Amino acid sequence: MNITTQLDVNLIALDTDDEVTVMLDLEAPPLAADLVRPAASLQVVLDRSGSMSGAPLEGAKDALIALVRRLAPTDNFGLVTFDNEAQVVVPAGPLTDKESVIAKIRQVASGGSTDLGAGLLRGLREIKRVATAGGTLLVVSDGHINAGIRDAGELSGVAARAYGDGIVISTLGYGEHYDETLLAALAKAGAGNHVFASNPDDAGAEISREVTGLLTKALQAMTLTVELEPSVKMVRLYNDLPAAALPGGRIMIEIGDLYADEKRRLLLKLKVPGKSTLGPAKVATLALEYIELPALIEHVAKLPIAVNVVPGSEAAERLSNPIVVSETLFQEAQECKKLASEAFENDHVSPARDHLARAKSHLVSALSTAPASSSDDIRREIATVEQMIHMADRQSTRYMSKLSRSSYHEMNRKRGRSEEPNVEDAGTH
Repeated sequence: MNITTQLDVNLIALDTDDEVTVMLDLEAPPLAADLVRPAASLQVVLDRSGSMSGAPLEGAKDALIALVRRLAPTDNFGLVTFDNEAQVVVPAGPLTDKESVIAKIRQVASGGSTDLGAGLLRGLREIKRVATAGGTLLVVSDGHINAGIRDAGELSGVAARAYGDGIVISTLGYGEHYDETLLAALAKAGAGNHVFASNPDDAGAEISREVTGLLTKALQAMTLTVELEPSVKMVRLYNDLPAAALPGGRIMIEIGDLYADEKRRLLLKLKVPGKSTLGPAKVATLALEYIELPALIEHVAKLPIAVNVVPGSEAAERLSNPIVVSETLFQEAQECKKLASEAFENDHVSPARDHLARAKSHLVSALSTAPASSSDDIRREIATVEQMIHMADRQSTRYMSKLSRSSYHEMNRKRGRSEEPNVEDAGTH
């Protein structure tokens, strides 16, 4: 596990209040060549309400059949479907008879209304029955909830408690009619991924990606605890991750699981009160805790964060770290993207376009500051935002809201991860 920290500035002036931005880069270890992969546990909760009838449901079924074929016989798989109630189609357990499981998937037909809560709760019961070392639950839905539990906060609470039991919850929104705010909140609370698929091919690709991450998981249940020195305050966590206050003024941030070779980047800003003594001054300690797979070894890495207190004349000539400054602007752009998604969701096209324009402006500034090693990444993001701006008048607000929300999730909550885990034959032992 590689861990590095960088500050935007490491000098602060004597007796002067200041702010310091901390960037934390994480890189999970690669898969060992002789690794015997432990059994994985995947529970799918599939919307089969009437709106899924036809191509959406058939495409989802094809994607599930493909993932069953990728999993090993010793992996646990279960399928719960829901419309106005939940049905256990495939009881969670080892895939000792794949053809029987595939036949059951093929028989799934569309039904009535959308009670996602019933499907989620039933799916969690199934995966907890078989997952001894954690697992992943994937919710696939194309509609707004119109039955059962409808409150996003209540469903997020269910997801957070499941994550406490080692179950990661990811969500895939299908088409233009699902509730992106709710599915994104569910994924955030469950420390998983939220993605948008506009057609069956996209849905299949995203389901495949989720399974590949599951099969190459290297680190589990990662948390970052920020312990601040007296009077220091954390004024912002740029990444939209679950965070909770702990006794003693500590803050615990849930990072979730990392697959092999995955890179993640976190950014937080600290307010540092004026220091009356020259020299090094610790402002915080970062404690990173995680479980290494497959041996289930618990690790704790502590990283002190310190600045150097200097006379005001010396601090006035300090230079900012271009990588951290660039990343800060990059994340400011993501916040604009999220605001654009919310505006699109409320059919406010002009404000949404303005938010996207501001996102592009932040990214252009980031590019002017960034070192060469980061430039290509920022150029790709500029192209993505430009495409969204051009699409704003041609696509529906529903589509644009979901596209921008999914993109925000990828570049903010899962910042740094590659498009696809680097693995071959991940489904075999």
